Amino acid sequence: MSKRDDLIQRYAEDLRKKCGMTPDMALLTKVTIGCGPTIYNADSATVAGSDKTELERVRTNFLMKKLGLPDGPQLDEAIGAAIDTYGRSERNKHRAVLYYLLVKHFGKEAVYG
Repeated sequence: MSKRDDLIQRYAEDLRKKCGMTPDMALLTKVTIGCGPTIYNADSATVAGSDKTELERVRTNFLMKKLGLPDGPQLDEAIGAAIDTYGRSERNKHRAVLYYLLVKHFGKEAVYG
């Protein structure tokens, strides 16, 4: 297995164990690929749930630019809900898992179609 495949399996385990859901492996793979090389860098592979700058980056670069969502308080609420699902006490919130949760939350699977 490649390093990316190993990471996808790790992300799937997080979704099962920490988020309590069965992942759509095809979508998880596409979201992971969409993250590009950031998944291989220890710093950029995770999202700091308490860092306002990091959360703003998720909001503008992922939700608004990638998913095409309009700006509004619903974006911050969705990020908060995804972090709650992942677990606020969980230190390592993998970017691909958080993005997967957000794609599912907004029903934007077609972006990765």
